[in-house]
Amino acid sequence: MKKGLLFVGMLGLASVFFYSCDQKTSTESTTSAESGEGMSAADMKVAYVYTDSVINKYDFFKKKSEEITDKGKRFEGDLQSRARGFEQEVATFQQTGGNMTPNQQRAKQEELMQKEQNLMTYRNNLMQELSADETSLYNDVYEQVQTYLKEYAQENGIDLILSYTRGGAIWYATDAIDVTQSVVEGLNKKYNANPSAVKPAAADSTAKK
Repeated sequence: MKKGLLFVGMLGLASVFFYSCDQKTSTESTTSAESGEGMSAADMKVAYVYTDSVINKYDFFKKKSEEITDKGKRFEGDLQSRARGFEQEVATFQQTGGNMTPNQQRAKQEELMQKEQNLMTYRNNLMQELSADETSLYNDVYEQVQTYLKEYAQENGIDLILSYTRGGAIWYATDAIDVTQSVVEGLNKKYNANPSAVKPAAADSTAKK
C-alpha cells in the first residue's frame, strides 16, 4: 500500500480567466469603455501565479494533506495487521492440515480463499477511500483559490490572472506581474481568520470488516 498522498504531485489548479476584445474605431472604443463591454489590450492589467506554489503553500491544503497522510498510515497499519493474521492462519493450516479429513481440508481451504478475497476487497476499499479524499481535497482547493483570485483581482484592479505551471502555455513572464506570494498570504489570512467556514475533506467512510 502506498504511503501518504497518492497525488500530491498532481497540480489540481488551472484557473485562467480569459478576456477578449476586437480593435474598434476610437468612437466605438469610447462607447465600449463606458458600457464595460470591451477592453483594449493596452488597458488590460495582467498578473500570474505559480500554481503549484499556491496549492502547496495554502494552509488548508497542508493541513488536510497531513490528515489524509495520517489516515493512510492508519489504514496501512490495520491492513498489515489483518494480513499477518491471515498469513498465520494459512501457516497453521499447512502445519496441521494433514490431521484433517479430506472434507475438513476442503472446507478450510475454501474458508481461507474467502478470507483472502475479503482481505483484497478491504485493501481496495481503503485505496478508493484515500483516492476519493484526495480528489475531494483538490476540488475544494480549486474552488477556494478560484473564488479568492476573483476577489483578489477585483481588489487590485487586475483584469487577467494566469496560471503559471511548468510545461503549461506560458513560457515567460516578468517577475513584476508575479503575485504568487501576495495571493498565498491573502489566501492563508482569509482561511486562518475562519477555518470552520472552509469545507472539510471527506471523512472516513470505509466500513470496518
